[in-house]
Parts: sequence; C-alpha cells; structure tokens
Amino acid sequence: MYRFLLAPRWLAFHLLVLLVIPSFFLLGQWQFGRYETRSANQARTQANLAAEPVPLDRLTTVGGTVGDEIKFRAVTVSGRYDPAHELLVRRRPLDGRLGYYVLTPLITGEGQAVLVNRGWVGMGATAEARPDVPAPTAGEVTVRGRLRPAETEENSGITDRKGLPAGQILLINTPELAKSLPYRLYGGYVQLGSQQPPAATAPTPVPDPEPDGGGGLNLAYSVQWWLFIGIAIGGWFVLIRREARDRKAAAEKSTPPNIRAYSDKVTG
Repeated sequence: MYRFLLAPRWLAFHLLVLLVIPSFFLLGQWQFGRYETRSANQARTQANLAAEPVPLDRLTTVGGTVGDEIKFRAVTVSGRYDPAHELLVRRRPLDGRLGYYVLTPLITGEGQAVLVNRGWVGMGATAEARPDVPAPTAGEVTVRGRLRPAETEENSGITDRKGLPAGQILLINTPELAKSLPYRLYGGYVQLGSQQPPAATAPTPVPDPEPDGGGGLNLAYSVQWWLFIGIAIGGWFVLIRREARDRKAAAEKSTPPNIRAYSDKVTG
C-alpha cells in the first residue's frame, strides 16, 4: 500500500521535510539566543540606570574605553568647560525634530578632559547655518551625567563623512576627536544630567536612555519556529495517510463487483 512513498515525487517531498526540520530548529535556537542576549542587556541597562553616581575616574580612564558593562552609569566630574573647542553633532532628533547635540570638552586637570554632551539645540535657518547655542557656564562646575561609549559607524548605524562645516561632526568618536584636541580625553563621553552651579541658559536636556524592552518578541519567534517543526511532521503524516486512503479507494473502485465481493468474503 505504501510503495508510492518511493516514487520520485514523494522522495523529493521527504527530502524537503527532512531539510525543513533542522532549519526550523536552528532558526528557533537563533531567536532564543537573541532573547537571552537582549534580556541580559536589558537587565544590565536597568541596573546601570539605577546605580548611584560615582566619580568618573572610577569607571574610565584617560585614553580608555567604555564597555557595555558600565555604559549608562551615573558619574560625577568637576572641571572647566572649553568653549573654544566645542562641537556640534549633526542629525540628532529630539521629539520628532532634527537638530544638534552640543559637545563641549570639560577640562578636568592638567592636560586632560572629558567630552560632555550638554544637550540638544534645533537647526539654524539652513543646514549649513550655525544654530543659536547657549554658552557653557564659566568657571569651575561639577557635572552629573550618564557615561556613554564612544560612537562608531558599527555601534551607532551612522555613516561618517568628511566635508562638514567647521565645528560640526556626525559621530562622537572619542579617540578620533582626541587627535585634534590639545589634551587627552577620558574614554567615552558624559551625557549631562545636571550641574552645579546651574547654567543660566542651556540646551534642551537629552532624556536618559530607556531599556529596549528585552527579548520577549524573540522568545515568541523561537517558540513559533519550533511549533512549525510539529506542523511539518504532522502535515507529512497527514499527506501520506491521505494518499494511501485515496489510492485504496481508487483501487477498490476499479475492482469488478464480483471480485470485490469474493475478496470481502475471503477477508471477512
């Protein structure tokens, strides 16, 4: 009854199912791995956002880097702003509007500084015109903010390019920016939250980052792919049984009545 399973059409179907099963398993495994990674990142981000502020030099060093394990930690640092080397970071949205981040070095000691994102300002009259930027506070200030890693094309999704107006950049790439500054920079940069003494006027504060919601959707996708394995196997058996039933019905229909009656009598 099941010799039809060796027909070329059915052999091709068996091969397809046997390829689909491990493919669905691996896709589910990949999505589950994404779920674990994103959930771990969310937990770390929440912990870092909730941590108490610490001095900047306890988390990063001059010439160092900021890894995922410490990004978004609250830090404090004191120094003097250097408006002469202030930069505007292009194409930064806030509340649906495009504008600039105001990136000002904060000199923390002899020959060293940290980049501080003082906030956001809207665009000028044209893309090439410099917007109105509130001047930084003069004299010694103490900054409290979030530690952020240096930006690259890979971790930001922003493509860098040359030929921008003077004083404007696309990426807060700390090691690259340090090459054009007269002092060494701490790793990463600080996103300003507050400062003492407060500024008389200041750019619009940039909101704290938010966790990405974890990997719940990836978990659902992984379960979905694994359910597809059961559907593929179940469909395989259903089609085989249907084909066998149809072939049996066709064979019985083509058998003469006297032979069919004799066969029923013998088998009965």
